[in-house]
Amino acid sequence: MLTEEEILAAPEEDYMNDEQLAFFRQHLLEMRQSLEHGNESDDEIQLDAERAADESDRATQEEQYWIQVRMKERETHLIRDIDKSLHRIRIGEYGFCEDTGDEIGIKRLLIRPTSRYTAEAQARRELQTRQYAAA
Repeated sequence: MLTEEEILAAPEEDYMNDEQLAFFRQHLLEMRQSLEHGNESDDEIQLDAERAADESDRATQEEQYWIQVRMKERETHLIRDIDKSLHRIRIGEYGFCEDTGDEIGIKRLLIRPTSRYTAEAQARRELQTRQYAAA
């Protein structure tokens, strides 16, 4: 299995060759397993307002509850993104921008292995989202 250093040192013509795809597949599977393991060890999210004696304690508990809910939502979303990336590896599209077809780049994929767009395409999408939201 390749290391990050070996992938970064590889010539451009090796982009998303079988060894690199195997590296990212393994990395994504490890990320997914880590998230799933974390979910198994977590207690169920519960809001136990009856135990809190005063309003301040109840407010603190409620805030903690909503933080936990949001974290679970993010984990669920990340697992979905990991699954999409694994599918893209299987069909030979991983590492290429969904908008432009350009190479996403090894450095970007090492930082965010679930990236679906080049940095430029992602920036364009975010700008469009902000423009539509402001309208």
